[in-house]
Amino acid sequence: MSKLPSLKNLNYLIALHQQQNFNRAAAACNVSQSTLSSGIQNLEEQLGCQLIERDHKSFLFTALGEEVVEQARKIITSTEELMHYAKGHGNIMEGPVRLGIIPTIAPFVVAELSRRVQANFAKLDLQISEDTTANLLSALRDGELDILLLALPMDIHGNQKWLLGRDPFKLVAHKEIADQLGEPVDYDKLPDGSIFLLEKEHCLTGHAVAACQLTDTVKVNPFTATSLHSLVQMADAKKGATFMSQMAIDRGILDNTDLKPLKPAGQEAFRDIGMVYRPTTSRRQTFRKLAELIAPLLPVSTLN
Repeated sequence: MSKLPSLKNLNYLIALHQQQNFNRAAAACNVSQSTLSSGIQNLEEQLGCQLIERDHKSFLFTALGEEVVEQARKIITSTEELMHYAKGHGNIMEGPVRLGIIPTIAPFVVAELSRRVQANFAKLDLQISEDTTANLLSALRDGELDILLLALPMDIHGNQKWLLGRDPFKLVAHKEIADQLGEPVDYDKLPDGSIFLLEKEHCLTGHAVAACQLTDTVKVNPFTATSLHSLVQMADAKKGATFMSQMAIDRGILDNTDLKPLKPAGQEAFRDIGMVYRPTTSRRQTFRKLAELIAPLLPVSTLN
């Protein structure tokens, strides 16, 4: 049997693809540039193909090189999962699990989820990262995260998912404004530019606008917020109204304000909450147990 490529050299290749620079890739791997370059050349010799086109100033991954990078990520990720499984002596709820959560969910589930994990699975090392959907999906692809908690529907790039529950939307306005709108809300009664939304990187905006059937974009203010708390402040200052998830309302985001939640237009306005994971993972049992812990934390649990 021919000698198999080393995991070290596969890591070098992945790092170079991520960094797109030999110096940065070498620094990320804590090796010299010559060591990284030699490792990648050794990998090309073992595979019998060119992975990178080089000249004295730049380089370019070949089409086959791009495919090898994707396969290398799967190999490294599967190896890491094997190590975690072995360290846990085969017990599914032991060892590290890296969970990514979007910012419009994380503040409302992290504390209780952490308490439940500690109470029921003390040997599970739950490591939580908060970021936008696009960044989390990239990290899942690259093997930097194991599972994600996202709002759906969303293009999950060929990954698999479990639907955990639903999170209804409400339109939130100062009580003096809310009393004039009625339920379900008639958007025509709102002035132009009076609905405040999160910046486009946050998927809650798209989900809320679609679910609540807001078709008149003239009603939307050009100001965009980076957090739900900023939206709450704008609405509480009588600047206008905003959409808020029931999950955030249940966790007290409207406490100590004069804001009132109203039923938006549309028969049923909500976003789905789902757990997303790679189809190649060997840790489905672990992730399923986590899903069973998370689902009851949602306003409406739908996990079967």
